[in-house]
Amino acid sequence: MRPSPAAASLDTALTVHGLVKRYGGVAAVDGIDLVLPAASVLTLLGPNGAGKTTTVEICEGFRRPDAGEVRVLGLDPVTQGERLRARIGVMPQGGGAYPSVRAGEMLRVIAACSARPLPVEWLLDVLGLTSSARTPFKRLSGGQQQRLALACAVVGRPELVFLDEPTAGMDPQSRHLVWELIGALRRDGVSVLITTHLMDEAEALADQVVIIDNGKVVAQGTPSSLTARSGEQQLRFRARPGMDLDALAGALPSGYRTEEPIAGSYLVCGQMNPTVLSAVTTWCADQGVLADEVRVARRSLEDVFLDLTGRELRS
Repeated sequence: MRPSPAAASLDTALTVHGLVKRYGGVAAVDGIDLVLPAASVLTLLGPNGAGKTTTVEICEGFRRPDAGEVRVLGLDPVTQGERLRARIGVMPQGGGAYPSVRAGEMLRVIAACSARPLPVEWLLDVLGLTSSARTPFKRLSGGQQQRLALACAVVGRPELVFLDEPTAGMDPQSRHLVWELIGALRRDGVSVLITTHLMDEAEALADQVVIIDNGKVVAQGTPSSLTARSGEQQLRFRARPGMDLDALAGALPSGYRTEEPIAGSYLVCGQMNPTVLSAVTTWCADQGVLADEVRVARRSLEDVFLDLTGRELRS
């Protein structure tokens, strides 16, 4: 049984119980429960339209729920929003800035509204925005706009930060810079709720992952517990493209799956042991092929996500 938000302790930054939000006859959020412990990172994963952004916007106080209870830092974001806003940081999708405002000006305005802001020049430097401080928002690159939005979310020293797709459109260097900043926030006692489509981001940052589909929670746990739950392992190797997967499966004990997800990249799923490894390499040798880059690993978070939400493309 999940605790009601009314019973939340000081160790809990956010609790959601039975959250429902409907648009017409469609339940965008359909009975979601969440708990975000203080000084931790919770990541929401889900396909487009799963209800992630709606859930976050309700927690931020921008939308009213149709049913359920939400407590953010012990406060109701609808009826106590004024008290809450000074204690949270919000990074919305799309940056949330006026197109003509200069990057440095935008950050200084937000800092001026805060009681104990972080030093603006320092934050611009940390996020690689010093040289762009006088550039209008609309002229920044997509990655720079995202980094500025993140700076605006954290400059007021919030206790809880909501980050909606924080590294969308960023290059690898910028992504890892943002990851480092999120890790620093967590170490400083800040609670972080992230929505993302990036599985490696969730695995790298999250203490807890919640997978949402069709407005419902379909799985939750630590990244390691989610990937280890089935006990299934994977053997991956590279070889000549287009080999006979049925013949490979026939060389293995019963119950193993074989796939070629990318041309020349092969996957054998099931419990791995020396006998299975030997069977794969022997079969490849019989085909006159050398199995290259052979490695055994557990299922990835992406595998778990696709198994739970389906592999078909959604609009």
